[in-house]
Amino acid sequence: MPLAQLLTPAQLQQRLQQPGLVLLDCRFALEDPAYGRRSYLQGHIPGACFADLDGDLSGPIVPGVTGRHPLPDPARLSQRLRDWGMRAGSQVVLYDDGSGAFAAHAWWLLLWLGKRDDLYLLDGGLKAWREAGLELETEVPTPAAGDFVGQADDALVLDAEQLTQRLGSPELCLLDARALPRFRGEVEPLDPVAGHIPGAQCAAFTDNLDADGYFLPAEQLRARFDALRGERPPQSLVAYCGSGVTACHNLFALSLAGYPLAPLYAGSWSEWITDPQRPVASGDESGQ
Repeated sequence: MPLAQLLTPAQLQQRLQQPGLVLLDCRFALEDPAYGRRSYLQGHIPGACFADLDGDLSGPIVPGVTGRHPLPDPARLSQRLRDWGMRAGSQVVLYDDGSGAFAAHAWWLLLWLGKRDDLYLLDGGLKAWREAGLELETEVPTPAAGDFVGQADDALVLDAEQLTQRLGSPELCLLDARALPRFRGEVEPLDPVAGHIPGAQCAAFTDNLDADGYFLPAEQLRARFDALRGERPPQSLVAYCGSGVTACHNLFALSLAGYPLAPLYAGSWSEWITDPQRPVASGDESGQ
């Protein structure tokens, strides 16, 4: 079974009454951290629990050390998943407003904790659900406690020291999920230093989607990442972004395209720049 799987709104609607379903609303806005919970309370897919990026899916920020969204403590996240009713055999469906950026981050965290099957993203997110004319509710569910116990898989993560040692290697294909102006260092709305990690290529996560916000077909995604990778082996791929969130969208798309799961530099740009000794590049090295 592939690690990356999509559901349409119609398929999700048919599964809403299935026992063992865990549905997580992952809406968030970087510029308005309260947006997700506020929007959830105003209306969500029936039965969904709210998973907050800052409060549930990230660890505490240590100024000058971590990035903006450090990895959460595995035991604490496992407890939150149990609170949401997750069991070892649960079917889990994740969604956000539409792009899948925050839902894909939750998908990666579940993989990191060992959940490798019955794990789905709602393609097109809540936007697609609404456009299909499907109902929302405001009731906050109280699921029975689950029994899921996660264990972090360190093989899925690359830290700053490990990445530094690989910089300049022809066997590294470092994909930056941020938009091209941020990659080039022309603008930086979130972090105190602009630019990118030397040798990276811009692979904006939004290019995994079509004009309506749905994931591109697998063959198109494959062609995209094959072009970025060039002659380097699939094992050369490493994903990063601003804080380790939207990079997971590229990892999801890579999995849809049939690639093996690549490691994530979880600290990403916002962690990289906490050490002034780490090199920074600007402009457009990627040739795009």
